[in-house]
Amino acid sequence: MISKETSHGSSEEEYDRRRRAQWLAGEARADGVARRDMLRLLAAAGAVTGLAAPTATAATAAATAAASPVAAGGTVPADAPKGPGIVKPLPADRFTIRGTNAETKFEALAETGFHTPASHFFVRNHTATPRLDAKTWRLKIWGDGLEGGGAREFTLADLKRLPSTSRTAFVECAGNGRSFFTTQQGQPASGTAWTLGAIGNARWRGVRLSEVLRRAGVSRHAVDVMPRGLDAEYVTDDGTNLGRVRRPLPLSKALDDVLLAYEMNGAPLPEDHGFPVRVLVPAWVGIASIKWVGDIEVSSTPLYSPWNTQFYRLFGEGHPPEGSAPLTHQTLKSAFELPWNAPVPAGRTSHLTGRSWSAKGAITRVEISTDGGGTWHKAHLKDTPRRGSWTRWTTPWHPRTPGPTTLLARATDTTGQTQPQTTPHNTQGYLFDAVVRHAVNVV
Repeated sequence: MISKETSHGSSEEEYDRRRRAQWLAGEARADGVARRDMLRLLAAAGAVTGLAAPTATAATAAATAAASPVAAGGTVPADAPKGPGIVKPLPADRFTIRGTNAETKFEALAETGFHTPASHFFVRNHTATPRLDAKTWRLKIWGDGLEGGGAREFTLADLKRLPSTSRTAFVECAGNGRSFFTTQQGQPASGTAWTLGAIGNARWRGVRLSEVLRRAGVSRHAVDVMPRGLDAEYVTDDGTNLGRVRRPLPLSKALDDVLLAYEMNGAPLPEDHGFPVRVLVPAWVGIASIKWVGDIEVSSTPLYSPWNTQFYRLFGEGHPPEGSAPLTHQTLKSAFELPWNAPVPAGRTSHLTGRSWSAKGAITRVEISTDGGGTWHKAHLKDTPRRGSWTRWTTPWHPRTPGPTTLLARATDTTGQTQPQTTPHNTQGYLFDAVVRHAVNVV
């Protein structure tokens, strides 16, 4: 039996440090990209004017969108807009289209419950949503980290015959909140200008990745696994083909709580969210939860890809010249279920609602300020807090004086972490966790 280290805390951080050192020393394989190209890309990513997060070419996105049927999920107008390469309708009262991505408007979540329905779930596509046939789909497990080195394939029916596991967890883009580096802190950051809606919380069902790896014959020499998606290859603006989206996981994490999910909120995965099977890595940055997974390499040496070298590391002042270790856990955040600059009636009680979440601990307290941070009071928590999921909250507010004001919400979790006033800057705008200043107008 393979021993398993915990995927939390110091052991994980130490493992990431070793992985970075091995890569820099040339002792790890940067799959699909020559080392000289990887070093060039890494250097480019460290500049403020460096490459943004990957986006699809217009031709690829449009072609895929045209080939894909509309997915079910909520009642929407027949002429609801669609984003390039996104299958489901994106009505303007629920989404802000950002290139090949769609950000959920947080006020739209007020009409939903604890779980985010597919009709409201954000979409993060590096290229475009592929159209896949569940009957012909196969998952290939391969690599020199398997006993005997032989590959093993699983159909969707094979996975469904294995013991299933259900888990409620959020998926959140590493750049969620990126725009606030600029609007609140006056610091530029490249990439999609998300506010706080690049997150969704769902009930996922599937089979543990550990179960599939053991059946495939993972060996005691394995150290990394690398899932790869079936979406189109990503080509940068300068013509560099980075291949299909893929990102390695340490074996300790893969054997811990990672799922191969085939259901979302009790239904088959929608196309935009990974149909027929996706990886779910609870509490980690969203890029780790590869959608439309087609193969998983199991390796006896550390693995790297552009998605944890060029992207999804911290670069800039205050970070190592070669960048931080690859990002793993998400951060602590809070958001109001209100439009920006929303009108709030004076002279009567309104009930402010919102959600707070943490990757490393359960939410223990949410404090609200309705006067720009001058005074604070506790909000009422509506859910049983749990790590890796969000907690809804509410608080009454009786504003008396018309005019603009700023609302703030700050959360504290069971690790003792409280949202700070500012987030240390990084050039690609990852892991923003500061208290967000939400402007409203009392009328």
